[in-house]
Amino acid sequence: MSLLVTDAGLLTTVQDRGRPGWAHLGVPRAGALDGPAAALANRLVGNPVSAALLEATLGGLRFRAERACLLAVTGAACRVDVGGRPAPWGAAFSVRAGTEVALGPASDGARCYVAVRGGIAVPPVLGSRSTDTLSWVGPPVVTEGTRLPLGDASGDGPADVVMTAAPHRRRELLLHLGPRADWVADPGSLDGATYRVGTDSDRVGLRLDGPVVRRARSGELMSEGIVLGAVQLPPSGLPLVFLHDHPTTGGYPVIAVVDEADLPVCAQARPGEELVLRLR
Repeated sequence: MSLLVTDAGLLTTVQDRGRPGWAHLGVPRAGALDGPAAALANRLVGNPVSAALLEATLGGLRFRAERACLLAVTGAACRVDVGGRPAPWGAAFSVRAGTEVALGPASDGARCYVAVRGGIAVPPVLGSRSTDTLSWVGPPVVTEGTRLPLGDASGDGPADVVMTAAPHRRRELLLHLGPRADWVADPGSLDGATYRVGTDSDRVGLRLDGPVVRRARSGELMSEGIVLGAVQLPPSGLPLVFLHDHPTTGGYPVIAVVDEADLPVCAQARPGEELVLRLR
């Protein structure tokens, strides 16, 4: 009663809503980077929104269903094939036992979410089934040959939602000035600044390449707590946005924080894309 992964793509992990509340022990929250997309995938197959599912970076995931099941794919737009035939994206579909499901390369966005009725039933760690790629708490990264056990169906029935296309992706990040904004010579310069997403961005952080932010003072800080969405200013002067697998402390000034509603924008930003910063 499992899914057998035949191609894990670039990076595929098991995620749920994460494990908040453990930062005092140095454990990041982890969890699906695009929370609304993950929740929608679970709703489409009738799972609780907290059920574990697969997060596939830039698509490319293939697996075989070892039992008949109900699946849904959301997040980044991609082609979905079941047994070599097209299946809907953004809607629930049935898969027969022994059939291979294949996600093509993501054509818009960066992270695809695959929910299966019953959820991925790997053992929870500290109350979550999420893979944390910084401290490696939770299940290991999904690889070729991984068998993922499936849970029993629970929750409401599948939601009556059909998406014909991926929603329009915003290319702006709304920022609130942070506790160390006084370390920036001109905080207002962030408003309207355009940055390109770095190729070394990952689940830990979104690296931005563009105008250098000038500091108003020299020196460094003692390590301080880091929150989800914190915008840190390293010595390079290029902002770094911390995502779900971020460290719990850091020594560079936090000059701003991304509005919670725009965290999915970070999740779906592809390397090389441009993002415009806006100050509230």
